[in-house]
Amino acid sequence: MAKKNLSLVNEFLLIAFTECPERELPLFLLFLFIYLITLLGNLGMITLIRMDRRLHTPMYFFLSHLSFMDICYSSVTVPQMLAVLLEHGALLSLTRCAAQFFLFTFFGSIDCYLLALMAYDRYVAVCQPLLYATIMTQKICLGFVAGAYIAGLLSAFVRTVSAFSLSFCGTNEIDFIFCDLPPLLKLTCGDSYTQEVVIIVFAIFVIPACMAMILVSYLFIIVAIMKIPSAGGQLKTFSTCASHLTTVSLFFGTLIFMYLRDNSNQSSEEDRVVSVFYTTVIPMLNPFIYSLRNKEVKEALKKITSRVKSS
Repeated sequence: MAKKNLSLVNEFLLIAFTECPERELPLFLLFLFIYLITLLGNLGMITLIRMDRRLHTPMYFFLSHLSFMDICYSSVTVPQMLAVLLEHGALLSLTRCAAQFFLFTFFGSIDCYLLALMAYDRYVAVCQPLLYATIMTQKICLGFVAGAYIAGLLSAFVRTVSAFSLSFCGTNEIDFIFCDLPPLLKLTCGDSYTQEVVIIVFAIFVIPACMAMILVSYLFIIVAIMKIPSAGGQLKTFSTCASHLTTVSLFFGTLIFMYLRDNSNQSSEEDRVVSVFYTTVIPMLNPFIYSLRNKEVKEALKKITSRVKSS
């Protein structure tokens, strides 16, 4: 009976990080700096891949799309977080919250699919090198990326419709940096079992399915590397996968911690720290991971730098 008397919520107030006003300006400047580095780093990676013909390979084709997704992914959340810090909170309509949730899910899902495709690319390169050019053709790669975008769109649409067909009542305050599923579920009232099942089922087709593809790919890669007689050859082959493996570990590690655990035991402080990591820090780190740990990218960067200096 108490729930019947609660008014339905049609707008949300984001209040993350506003409990300590003295921290708002330093955090605003920090996140603004990180966001600018994210934009510059990922745009630089995309430009580098387009300018250097040696990087016109399937792996870097997928990487350029990953960099583009990282820009979109962080642009959905970070400006909102900056607004919260600058204005001591941000009021979002239900429609705007749903749009942000849709875009975040869309770009995040594509990120997952692209990382899985990059794992498959490394599997073909290591385990079937003689067939690599035949299997990973330009047409096939375009088809893979198009499939990732379509699957991301479908997942985002179904999850958004399911999440926002729920009723929200009581407080409209969200102690979070953007409209995400865990904090929204805490505001629901009434029976949400069917919608939550649909959301979970579609989540299985993103995080666990992509992880399974990555794990299987790397299992075959490890077996192939172990068959290489020399330690130097093993290290050289594994180094071609190191950057991707680092990105996968960071990205999926935080997603698992955030979404595949019991919601009832989640603390707002813990959620905020994890969400900041995968929405701001990881998109910033990805270009550096691939540039600092990849010989081809470093050589292409030196070539472009020397060309700029000579001109």
